[in-house]
Amino acid sequence: MGTERSGPRDGVVDWAIAVCVAAALLVTGLSGQDSATGLDLLGCALLVTGGLALAARRRAPVPVLVVTGACAVGYQAAGFDVPAVAYLFAVYAAVRAGHRTVTVVASTAMLAALPVAALASGLHDTGEAFAQARGALELAWLVAAGAAGEALRQAERRAEEAERTREETARRRADEERLHIARELHDSLTHQISIIKVQSEVAVHLARRRGEQVPEALLAIQEAGREATRELRATLQALRDDDTSPPRGLDHLPELVEKARTIGLETTLTIEGRRHDVPVAVSRTVYRIVQESLTNVARHAAAATASVRIDYRPDALAIRIDDDGRATPGTAPVPGVGLLGMRERVTALGGRLRAEPRSGGGFTVQAELPVEQAS
Repeated sequence: MGTERSGPRDGVVDWAIAVCVAAALLVTGLSGQDSATGLDLLGCALLVTGGLALAARRRAPVPVLVVTGACAVGYQAAGFDVPAVAYLFAVYAAVRAGHRTVTVVASTAMLAALPVAALASGLHDTGEAFAQARGALELAWLVAAGAAGEALRQAERRAEEAERTREETARRRADEERLHIARELHDSLTHQISIIKVQSEVAVHLARRRGEQVPEALLAIQEAGREATRELRATLQALRDDDTSPPRGLDHLPELVEKARTIGLETTLTIEGRRHDVPVAVSRTVYRIVQESLTNVARHAAAATASVRIDYRPDALAIRIDDDGRATPGTAPVPGVGLLGMRERVTALGGRLRAEPRSGGGFTVQAELPVEQAS
């Protein structure tokens, strides 16, 4: 449940409606009065108050419902035979905002109080049949106002759901298309680079068989081809695993930590904050960041220990991986494929990534990924 979202233009419209309703109620009330007494002045004040209260119906539908209902009962008790028009507007606004139970309770109390107020003021002494007909009419108007509010509320919910579904479908199709393009590109590059690698290796082999000196450029091409082939195959395998493997995410971090321990890297995992659900894309990105970071520590850092810290925040998920390796503050990290891949994943989700040597020695990888919470 909640209130209607409104902007400056809606506020102007609400005030215009409130002023018009207040004026109409006042004119109707005064047209039936013959004299101006203290009680009449009170009734006029209640008529105006009930109408002007509608200016706040979007921001505070339940208080407006109570105020307009109390004003309607009050001016009936003061002798003003004026329909509870402002209350009908309030019923519509409250039901549209989702406060159905409160509206039913308030309306029931209102229907019970109005006849008592009318009798107390001497209005409608024409008989029981007239009172019953008037009560049925008031009930019908209340039901109509509530039904109108509920109908618009359901229409808005369906429109919001349809818009959200369209956005999710478009995003999923875009992801699928990007994945398809990445596969095609990697397959093509892997094939071409494999040809270059084979040709360079054949050239090196033939040169050595003939006893010729192998050019340094040719050796560099051979080594670059081997490295590029390894990296492309690893990346392509990761892309294919996105479809063929069960998604790996936050729940699988203990497995990564345990694997790191089995190869001699003393690794700890710390989870802070109140755990809550996060989008699948965020969960998988966290897993990839931790996986790549621990792999780099094991291969290149010559570290004895590493720590993984996950911090659940209300609007973000923070990740930090530290090691006690040989990196020093004066050395810049080499931007390899793994580090670039982490940065691209984080940036795609609107997050931030830092990867740098620590002031006390060792290396740190820190990331912060925004997480939208359901309201």
